[in-house]
Amino acid sequence: MHITEGFLPPLHAAAWTVVALPFVVASVWRVNRLMQDQPQTKLLLAAAGAFAFLISALKLPSVTGSCSHATGTGLGAILFGPSVMALLGTLVLLFQALLLAHGGITTLGANVFSMAIVGPWVAYAVLRGTQRLGGSLALSVFLAAMLGDWATYLTAAGQLALAFPDPASGITGSFLKFAGVFAPTQLPLAVVEGLLTVVIVNFLREYSGEELQSLHFLRPTLATETRT
Repeated sequence: MHITEGFLPPLHAAAWTVVALPFVVASVWRVNRLMQDQPQTKLLLAAAGAFAFLISALKLPSVTGSCSHATGTGLGAILFGPSVMALLGTLVLLFQALLLAHGGITTLGANVFSMAIVGPWVAYAVLRGTQRLGGSLALSVFLAAMLGDWATYLTAAGQLALAFPDPASGITGSFLKFAGVFAPTQLPLAVVEGLLTVVIVNFLREYSGEELQSLHFLRPTLATETRT
């Protein structure tokens, strides 16, 4: 879902950068506070960033000017909350643009907004909402990662539709076309990401329980939940 370098009109690229910037600034403050208050979570935070970098670098061709791939940002949002992922996602996208020619510098703001802001916030909201409805940890994590991925791809489709409205059907028609082209690859990728995230969270519960407890990720009911 990374939008390619130079693909967006300059005004659109600048606008998305302005929209994303406050979230990134707030994320810098949040990460600094986290490192001061809970330094024992540094390795876990680095692992969340590395996971997002690796899984989102595995891309499949999709609509012109973009591609399909898992995002990996749902895991960090689930563990640390969505605000942390704006900074981590920006670093991931920046290094991918510079080292892998994946995404771009001019489109960094747009890609940050879709993958590092919208996706993590949706993932976190789904996680908490599912838990409040009585869903198990595994179900909550699966839905959070999957729907966070879908939210990212729908946002990217919306960004492309705003930049390139259809001459006949306008922005709505363009959005449906972009989303439809993404769907065959992105929908199954999101399911795979959801399942993989559940596996990783179960692994972390087994071997990084203290760090998760310090993040208040494992509430008493979740800490004693039977692993499946």
